Amino acid sequence: MAANNLRPIREHYEREGYVSPLRVMSAERANEYRRALEAIQKTYENDPVATGLLTWTAGIVLPFVDEIVRLPSILNPVKEILGEDVLSMAASFFIKEPKSPAFVSWHQDLTYWGYKGVSEVTAWLALTEASRQNGCMWFLPGSQKQKLVDHHDTFEKTNMLSRGQRANVHVDEADAVAVTLRPGEMSLHHGHMFHSSKPNASPERRIGLAIRYVSPSMFQVSGQRPFAHLVAGNDRYGHFQLLDSPITMMADGDMEKARHAMAMHEETSYNGAVGQGKRTDWR
Repeated sequence: MAANNLRPIREHYEREGYVSPLRVMSAERANEYRRALEAIQKTYENDPVATGLLTWTAGIVLPFVDEIVRLPSILNPVKEILGEDVLSMAASFFIKEPKSPAFVSWHQDLTYWGYKGVSEVTAWLALTEASRQNGCMWFLPGSQKQKLVDHHDTFEKTNMLSRGQRANVHVDEADAVAVTLRPGEMSLHHGHMFHSSKPNASPERRIGLAIRYVSPSMFQVSGQRPFAHLVAGNDRYGHFQLLDSPITMMADGDMEKARHAMAMHEETSYNGAVGQGKRTDWR
């Protein structure tokens, strides 16, 4: 896409806090990626730690996910927002099984991530349909203009967020928009955007890949240097530990890095939490 065609994306993003839908691949290609995911899930279905790593640190251990995060059709709109230098700091699958009660409460992404700055954008790629029935995301347009608000922890078992966190604000859902996507479409949203999703009431899986892109200028207040992949331009800051692309599925060296990445992420995201019931011994 030429730069002049991308300008409306940046303008809408700055005004509303999100852009959707953007067609970034064919439905057929999205289905191929889905089949690749489900094949590797089948291989490790009896290994909960490996299953957790391939779900939450997919960009570190799965070559086809690393391929996705570098697609020009995804990166070009992201660069229009973040600039020419871009890191992928995480790529995680958000999966709602058929008739699942799993949901996501109203929250802002950057609340517990521990970063200084707001140069982050999440690309959410649909590998299946994301509909009102199966639990698509909901956005509150314009809410990205607010600063981070206080959240309270619930640790609800069916809440997909790490702490079951809920923003301490009233969200009038009449003002929210349903972010419905077809396979191969994506949305982009700001780290301060209030968003949520409801349970999957359908008989089919809902599968999305959330890719967290940041400018290299972002950094952890704690001084940690998280893992990331340089996917466009240059890193002139050194705030992240840059990784090579995975070559094979679930390679031992990549799995070890993924365990380390999850341990660092949980140390930050659970900081100050009481009743940390969702911790896992990734090591």
